[in-house]
Amino acid sequence: MAVDLFAGLPVSDYELSLTWYERLLGAPAFFPNEVEAVWEIGEHRYLYIDVRPEHAGHAMHTLFVDDLDAWVDRLADQGISPAERETYENGVRKVTYRDPDGNEIGLGGGPAE
Repeated sequence: MAVDLFAGLPVSDYELSLTWYERLLGAPAFFPNEVEAVWEIGEHRYLYIDVRPEHAGHAMHTLFVDDLDAWVDRLADQGISPAERETYENGVRKVTYRDPDGNEIGLGGGPAE
């Protein structure tokens, strides 16, 4: 049984959020309508923004990436700084970013090499 994931992020300002997520994830894969943008983050896995001001700022998503340090460095070059950094007892690391509405996008990775 095949399953595709579409994880939504409610935002209050489309243009501001679109710019922020383009810096985070690159160009969107497609635009279903004038209030949504969709990024393919892996095969059958998508993140999308949707203008829903009454719900903005309450999403929490974590993406596990192969090279966490490279992601953090690239985002720093884009002017995006982490809100939090954590290292768990097993060595797994998580860096949390917050979009303009406060939605949390975490990046997780293995222990530092």
